[in-house]
Amino acid sequence: MEHWLEQLIAQSTGWALAAIALVAFFESLALVGLLLPGTVLMATLGALIGSGQLGLYPAWAAGIVGCLLGDWISFYIGYRFKGPLHRWSFLKKHHAMLTKTEHALHEHSMFTIIIGRFIGPTRPLIPMVAGMLELPVRKFVPPNIIGCVLWPPLYFLPGILAGVAIDVPSAEQGGGFKWLLLAVAVVVWLGLWLGWRGIRAGKKQDWATRWLPASRLKWLAPFGVACAIAVFIAIQFHPQMPVFRHLLWQVFIGR
Repeated sequence: MEHWLEQLIAQSTGWALAAIALVAFFESLALVGLLLPGTVLMATLGALIGSGQLGLYPAWAAGIVGCLLGDWISFYIGYRFKGPLHRWSFLKKHHAMLTKTEHALHEHSMFTIIIGRFIGPTRPLIPMVAGMLELPVRKFVPPNIIGCVLWPPLYFLPGILAGVAIDVPSAEQGGGFKWLLLAVAVVVWLGLWLGWRGIRAGKKQDWATRWLPASRLKWLAPFGVACAIAVFIAIQFHPQMPVFRHLLWQVFIGR
């Protein structure tokens, strides 16, 4: 799939933007998004943006269009077929998750719709559940637009950083800069994840709870966040970092 996207972009920018809109659309579409490797595809597209093969802002706009269409169709599906969906065996198996989602939409609809856009399992479900609950359109559309505007660049970002790093010229004093950047990215991601786990400690039981109980997260989460901050600051003093920042800036101003 990634190779196909690269070939498509090499042939036509217009077709590439259509592909971005389709990826965002299917990633947002009710239940379909659970099966699509949307995060990987968006990161791949981000790498092409970072390497200059595709403009950031046209790709961003295409992503927004795809997100909005996917979410609004999902909302309509939930509204139109709420009866059959409630009886569907697949959703009955996930009754607990649906109940929590319904409760969150009742209590904090705006917050739930925005945050749910950035969480993989809930992204293709929340608009459909909102439709099933007959949430007023005036409560659904504003946070949905906000989420769809913010989502594409955030999911492009890892790929953009990778694409820019590839373009950094190799230098005698910085031949390992790309690998160093990768290591920093991993440490920062892990630190942020541990910090998130620390905030959520005791609120949810999942696969990681066995290895990261609340008692361990009390010290591990702050340590992880501190390490993430430390390596992020340290990398700024690398001789190749000014070149990286310049190339990254060129992506955002449209080179």
